[in-house]
Amino acid sequence: MILNRYNTTFIGLILFHTTVLLFTLDTFSISYKEAFLYFETNGILHSITTLSTTLFGQNDYALRIAFIFFYIGSSVLLYLLTDDYFKSQWDRLICISIFMILPGVNSAALVINESIIVIFSTLLYLYLYKLRQKEHYYLLVLFLFIDNSFAILFLALFFYSLKKKDNTLLVVSLVLFGISMSMYGFEVGGRPRGYLLDTFGIYASIFSPLLFLYFFFSIYRIGLKWEKDMYWYISMTALVLSLLFSLRQKVAIEDFAPFVVIAIPLMIKLFMHSIRVRLKEFRSKHYKMAIVVLSVLVLNFLLFICNKSLYMIIQNPKKHFAYDYHIAKELSLELKKRNIYKISSNDKELMLRLKFYGISEDFSIYITSNKVDNFDDKISINYYNKNIIDFYLIDFN
Repeated sequence: MILNRYNTTFIGLILFHTTVLLFTLDTFSISYKEAFLYFETNGILHSITTLSTTLFGQNDYALRIAFIFFYIGSSVLLYLLTDDYFKSQWDRLICISIFMILPGVNSAALVINESIIVIFSTLLYLYLYKLRQKEHYYLLVLFLFIDNSFAILFLALFFYSLKKKDNTLLVVSLVLFGISMSMYGFEVGGRPRGYLLDTFGIYASIFSPLLFLYFFFSIYRIGLKWEKDMYWYISMTALVLSLLFSLRQKVAIEDFAPFVVIAIPLMIKLFMHSIRVRLKEFRSKHYKMAIVVLSVLVLNFLLFICNKSLYMIIQNPKKHFAYDYHIAKELSLELKKRNIYKISSNDKELMLRLKFYGISEDFSIYITSNKVDNFDDKISINYYNKNIIDFYLIDFN
C-alpha cells in the first residue's frame, strides 16, 4: 500500500477506531451466552476464545481481542477491494468510514459470535477473486466447515453463475449449498406467524434506521437499472431469504446480516452517481439527506460506545440493549474486594458468568438479587450514580 493522503487517512481511521473499540470493550462483561460458548461448547468460537485467553490471560481483552482483529482485517479488505470501484478516492474513504461505524459491525467486533468472521471470510473471497479474476474453490470448501450461514454465500454464487454462464461455479456452489443444508440447515424458531416487522427492526438497528431505508432502495434500484455485480447478488440473496423466512418463522438474523452489509459500496456508488448526474444547483436535497442519514448513524455509533450513559435516562435498567453484557465484571470485583472467591446462587446464568472472572461455586455464601430481610452484606452496582441492581449476601458460616 503506497502512502498517500488517502491511505494515510485510512490508517488513521483504523488506529482511531481500534482505540475506541478497546475503550468500549472495557465497559462490557461476559454475557451468559458468551460464557456458555466459552465453557460448554467445542466449536470455532470456543477454540478462538480459549486460545486467546490461554495466551493473554482470562480477561475481557483476551476474550474479545481476536474479534477486533477480524474487524480490522475486514476493514482493510474492504478498502483494498474498492481501490478502483469509485470515481473518487474520497468516495472510497466515505464508504469505509460508514462501514466502520455501522452499529451491527461494531457489535460484531466486540460480541463473541461468528458474524465478524463471516464478514472477513466473504471479503477475503471477494478480494482474492478480484486479484486473479477466478474462483477459489478451496476457500469455499473451507467456509463449509466454519459456519452454517455460508450456505447463503453458496446460493448467491449459484445465482451469480447463472448470469456469468459459469458451469463450474454453478455446479460447485449448488453442491456446497446442498451439503451445507444437510449439515446445518437453517435455525428457525417460534410459533408459525409473521416476524417481518421484527426483521426490519433488527436490520434498522444493524445499519441505523435511515441508512437501512436507503440500503433497501439501493438494492431495488440497482436490481432494476444497474449492472449487478457479486456484491449485489450476495446482499440481495441474504436480504430476500431473511425476509421470506420471516414471513413464516423467526429467523436468526446473525446468519444473514454479515452478507447484507457487503452492499455498503453499492450504496455509496449509487448515491455519489445520483449527485454527480445533477447540476450543482439541484444537489442540495441530496446533501441534506446525506447529512441527516450520517448524523443519525454517528449518533447511533456514539450511543454504542457510550452505552452505559443510557442508564441515566432508562427507567428500567433491564430494558437497556446491552444489559446482558454488564454487571458481572463489576460484581466479581466487589466480591473480590470482600475476599470472596466462592459463592452459590439459584441464578445459574450469573454463576457461569462469574466463573470467567474467577468466582467459583461453594455453598458457604449465598448471593441473590431478590430482596431478602436477613442478609449479611449488600452489593450495589451503580453506573453514573444510578443504582442498576442490588445483590444480597447471606453467610451461612
